[in-house]
Amino acid sequence: MLDHRTHTFLAAYRTGSFTRAAEELHVTQPAVSQHIRQLEHHYGQPLFAKTARGVRPTEAGELLYRALDSMENDERRLRAELDALDGEKSARPPLRLGCTRTIADHVAPRLLAGHLSRHPDERVLMRAGNTHELMALIEDGEIDFALVEGPFDRAALESAPLSREPFAAVAAPGTPRPAGLADLLGHRLVLREPGSGTREILERHLAARDLTVGDFAGVVELASIPAIKACVRAGVGVSFLYRVAVADELEAGTLADVTPPDLRIEHNFSLVWQRGSRYGERYRALLRTWRSRGHQARGGTITS
Repeated sequence: MLDHRTHTFLAAYRTGSFTRAAEELHVTQPAVSQHIRQLEHHYGQPLFAKTARGVRPTEAGELLYRALDSMENDERRLRAELDALDGEKSARPPLRLGCTRTIADHVAPRLLAGHLSRHPDERVLMRAGNTHELMALIEDGEIDFALVEGPFDRAALESAPLSREPFAAVAAPGTPRPAGLADLLGHRLVLREPGSGTREILERHLAARDLTVGDFAGVVELASIPAIKACVRAGVGVSFLYRVAVADELEAGTLADVTPPDLRIEHNFSLVWQRGSRYGERYRALLRTWRSRGHQARGGTITS
């Protein structure tokens, strides 16, 4: 059970104000200040610095927040598991996971179908979003872990790789394969919205060549992978997507592979969860089961 001062600290961190934390917790502002002073005395470090608008966490406060937020989320799940033991609830807490959109559409269906065939009584709640959205859901305790394709905050999250996945540049059928990346710059680029893991990875590789998405003839931003593929198929422009997301279209010939030889990209699909969670080994065990059952993205490589 977490100490009441822990909840005070977390509220102050999230609101950025001792006054708003007091209102949220229905206590007085001096009580909040006292709780924070007690924690600072216990840890021997200042946890907040005053600002014109409230307070901001110090480096020690940031470190403490990551640890206590994980403990708070673990406590909620533990309480739900304990409640399920007393007969008042008929089922264990659900498996709450998030998936980035490529994984949600092209990898998770196989993963979850196999998982539920082995655990038919388990409830599963899956949320889809971009990497940044899923990280926020983990921090807020809305989901327990996520399968992501993009870069993530390794200070806040632990991870283990599921598979290694190749990128593909795709265009309308009949588009010739380029000799190099420069040959694609005359096309419009159809890509995901900012915050998407797919987009971030592409932008990083472009930056390594002193390029940006703005160096293409134009940019079309779409938050839907099916919409991106439909536009590319219609000749609107080129796109860069994980091969698993376009495997069916490449096989059917409705999209052409125009991956330039000087832009070969591979990236991990990773399982991520809150750093310090007591459930970390449970998530690792689940991932090992998924790997051992061969549930991998088509065209990807299982990572051991």
